[in-house]
Amino acid sequence: MNNASHRSNFPCGQISRRRFLADAGMGFTGLALGGILMSDGIVRAAPVLTPIVPKAKSVIWIFLSGGYSHVETFDPKPALTKYAGMTFDKTPLENPLKSDKHHKRFRSVTAQEVNKRDVYPSIYPMQVGFSKQGQCGVEITDWWPHLSKCVDDIAFVRNMWTTDNDHFAENQLHTGRHRLDEQQPCIGSWVHYGLGTLNENLPKFVVLGGPTDSTKRLSIDSLYLGPDHAAVPLTLDPNNPLPFGRRDSRQTAQEQRREYDLIAKLNGLTAVEYPEDTSLRARIHAYELAFRMQMAVPETLDLKSESEATRKLYGIDKPSTKGAGERFLAARRLVERGVRFVQVYPSNTGTWDSHSKLKENHTGLCEGVDQPVAGLLRDLKQRGMLEETLVVFCTEFGRTPGMETRSGHKDGRDHHPHGFTIWFAGGGTKGGTVHGETDELGYHAQGEGHYITDLHATTCHLLGIDLRALEVPGRKRLEIDHGNVIREVLA
Repeated sequence: MNNASHRSNFPCGQISRRRFLADAGMGFTGLALGGILMSDGIVRAAPVLTPIVPKAKSVIWIFLSGGYSHVETFDPKPALTKYAGMTFDKTPLENPLKSDKHHKRFRSVTAQEVNKRDVYPSIYPMQVGFSKQGQCGVEITDWWPHLSKCVDDIAFVRNMWTTDNDHFAENQLHTGRHRLDEQQPCIGSWVHYGLGTLNENLPKFVVLGGPTDSTKRLSIDSLYLGPDHAAVPLTLDPNNPLPFGRRDSRQTAQEQRREYDLIAKLNGLTAVEYPEDTSLRARIHAYELAFRMQMAVPETLDLKSESEATRKLYGIDKPSTKGAGERFLAARRLVERGVRFVQVYPSNTGTWDSHSKLKENHTGLCEGVDQPVAGLLRDLKQRGMLEETLVVFCTEFGRTPGMETRSGHKDGRDHHPHGFTIWFAGGGTKGGTVHGETDELGYHAQGEGHYITDLHATTCHLLGIDLRALEVPGRKRLEIDHGNVIREVLA
């Protein structure tokens, strides 16, 4: 069926639905090309993987947009309180602004001589207490009372760094490229590209809750890998979990089944004439997957089928934790059913961006995520899923050790790409581990530190993927794009 005749036979609403199924990167053709064709052996040319024994089957990638303060969450710095109000050059510690790391790693979009965002010299004290937790004795702040009970299952990496100090760093965290450079596919798309499907009724790469800002679209985009490897956004609205995913109310399931059967027969006739047309075969699979997902997606996202105890574990029974709890529970249900990569935004774009009122903002924000993420770890563990599910908890950058003074602020911290903390749990990582550090003021990631693509490399390694083997003809990736596995956190 050519496009012209296809469009002429249906009303506008039906045309839009069919075009969505057949052409949209966020839709079903992508799922068919990325999963079914790969598993059927129709498309096998792209990745040639070196043998790495996978430890994890799936990833739950949790992203807190806006940049949480590392020094008030997972990397407490008592020196900030000890020297509060003093400038860096007045303390007995090394002045971080004079470190060669400051300009070696950093790359501002604005000219260096006018960029003052990261150089506030007056030290701002910690806004929360902290204590040692778990058998491992990891220090964590008091804003995480539930998560602190899980530290023996967590591997913290405290010496992450990136190069962008504005919020494009959210895209950079997921793609590995600065905003002034050619962009790369996001980490979820690389996982989609490199692995076969575990469930032909569901997508391999799902996003829940975001990104809520269109400028962050690159965080879930597949770019030159093709739209078939982009994320599929799902909502927790039981009436519409997938855009264009519901059958028209005027059509019965049997009628739709007959319609798809007719399409398959017509395409099959064309396939006889053009046996090498893989796009045609992909389209046939796309319609089939669309039909199957109409049943699979609503069932997967039906959180009411969970026990009351499980819902309470995630904090779904409380307004402050309901939103994040529902998304984390949905993520568990998705990986339980074979989805490879679930990218979860527990809060809206920029929510953690505490330029002012940091104590007030982070107190509430941590409360909203603390019980739900702890519930996720406990739930995965008690179900025997944590060993094969890698949980990644990250943000785009940290917050400045110095008090932000732009616009008259005196109670917040600005963006800080020079050093921050992320953590892993499960999926072949070593719980109760702290790897790397920042200096005593929480300014610079010490040693070589880990650029954000090391996070990508570690994630892929645990899934059995070697990023260096995922090359696309005509696309030259930089060595830094591949990243290095953070072996210190591997079990």
